[in-house]
Amino acid sequence: MYELARKALRLAEKAGAQEAEIYYAANHSTGVNFKKDALENAKDRFSEGIGIRAIVNGAVGFASTNSARDLENAVQIAVAEARVRENDPDWVGLPSNGKYPAVSGIFDKKVEALELEECIGYAMDLVEGTKETPGTLPTSGGFTRGKSKQLILNTNGIEIEEESTAVSGFVDVITVNGYTSTAYDFAVSRSLDIDFHAIGKSASELALKSNGGIKIEPQKTDVIFHPFAFSDILEDAFAPSLDADNVQKGRSGLKDKLGEELAVSELCIYDDGLVEAGIDSSASDDEGVPSQSTTVIDKGVLETYLYDSYTAGKAGVKSTGNGSRSSYTSPPAVGLRNFIIDHPMMDVIADTDSGVFVNTIIGAHTANSISGDFSVEARNAFTIKDGALDKPVKSLMISGNAFELLKHITGAGFDVRKVGGIITPSIRVSDMSVIG
Repeated sequence: MYELARKALRLAEKAGAQEAEIYYAANHSTGVNFKKDALENAKDRFSEGIGIRAIVNGAVGFASTNSARDLENAVQIAVAEARVRENDPDWVGLPSNGKYPAVSGIFDKKVEALELEECIGYAMDLVEGTKETPGTLPTSGGFTRGKSKQLILNTNGIEIEEESTAVSGFVDVITVNGYTSTAYDFAVSRSLDIDFHAIGKSASELALKSNGGIKIEPQKTDVIFHPFAFSDILEDAFAPSLDADNVQKGRSGLKDKLGEELAVSELCIYDDGLVEAGIDSSASDDEGVPSQSTTVIDKGVLETYLYDSYTAGKAGVKSTGNGSRSSYTSPPAVGLRNFIIDHPMMDVIADTDSGVFVNTIIGAHTANSISGDFSVEARNAFTIKDGALDKPVKSLMISGNAFELLKHITGAGFDVRKVGGIITPSIRVSDMSVIG
């Protein structure tokens, strides 16, 4: 791996690149899926490749390949692309070598050593969990194990290699007791600390509780968003406006808002690439900038946007370590790390006299990420009466604005969940518009 990456770096310099970066990634995943309560398939997948960024006179070219035999050609394409592009006056250079922090809990040898039969066993644990609650049937679900390795080299001295593991499980459930209700649950972790049987049981119990839903009148009320629901709103309606690239291109509702009070004073939000066992934790971001913990909102005040090296150079600030890639086939762009919602916690349902509790939502992807406006359908929602969940709600639409929502947070639960890279408890928001 090192030899191939170093060869690519030498080839890029020889071809005329004034700066060059090599990003190598290898992934091995095992996925086991089931339909109803029977195994559907089990697959091992391998991917490996190199992405090359070449810079000539301030212009950036990119190419990638998954073939060692095609390496020289890919390098030539990246350099040639840089040569035909116009000089970018905002380009200040690739990141330089830095001091990398120690990050713990992102690699588990037990996950790496899992055999296929063991993976099938964890998938079947999900199914068995659903059977503890009569009157439900799993419709689909699965278990996934992943191991990845990445190496970043550049002509400014960066050289960092890292390995990581992850496991996840999910299950969809439907009731078969004369009513039709559905529910799902999932979990993701860096190690084998997930109770997959409990996930199946939880989904089945939620589906049964959702039977016999009532209609409610349109109103403005307190809404408690489960971590699943709140993370979707954050990811689609709020987080894009923190992306410095969107800010610089005028596609952010937070442009020129630094230093302003955006949320209740009890709320802090952190973007942290150093969280122990975090799904988006690593020693560096995907262009070799050392990971860090970044305070995005402090006591309600917007402190910073999120930057990769390019947007940081353009703004004349330091990168926040948010260079992110979906794979070796794409150059880096700004992305979230572990996005942490911090608010004083309580038994938030018990503290609520009346309102609505929402487990999941659909339609968050239709949100306007510039204005923050969203309209979503709530699933597995319940009315709250006298500090307890009361009746299931048959159908519910919730509309609002992500920026205004942060100003109306009145409580947070103890139920912190890792929903991918977003880490949040349930959040109570006042004065939300709901339509039954």
